[in-house]
Amino acid sequence: MVAARAASGAHPMKDTTMLTLRPLDPIVPIEKQLGASLSPVVLINVFTVDAAEVDALLAAWEHDANWMKQQPGYISTQLHRGIAGSCVFLNYAVWESVERFRAAFTHPEFASALGAYPSSAVAQPHLFSRVAVPNLCAA
Repeated sequence: MVAARAASGAHPMKDTTMLTLRPLDPIVPIEKQLGASLSPVVLINVFTVDAAEVDALLAAWEHDANWMKQQPGYISTQLHRGIAGSCVFLNYAVWESVERFRAAFTHPEFASALGAYPSSAVAQPHLFSRVAVPNLCAA
């Protein structure tokens, strides 16, 4: 699994900077989702960061996004920022399958890059699949 601080404490390696991962859904955290088999999937990752560390978050995210872009199964990504001075960011990324995403997300090179995130950064990654709703959404 990706090395990161748990929401309840510091990473055992005692890095001064390390991304904190917090589940968006505590009942079905990302670790449990990585065991699923589904295609395609959308990663929604909500980031929060202190205002003084926004530039550091963006630099770390850009590095990671460029690395992910080279991985098999990657389709696309888009980063959004909350308006009116918000320090909440939402990453929307499309992957061919859970398997392909898992291979990239658990890769040691990706895990080591998480140390570049500012200490105030918290990420809440979660995988989704499309839902069919008649006359509104196609699955």
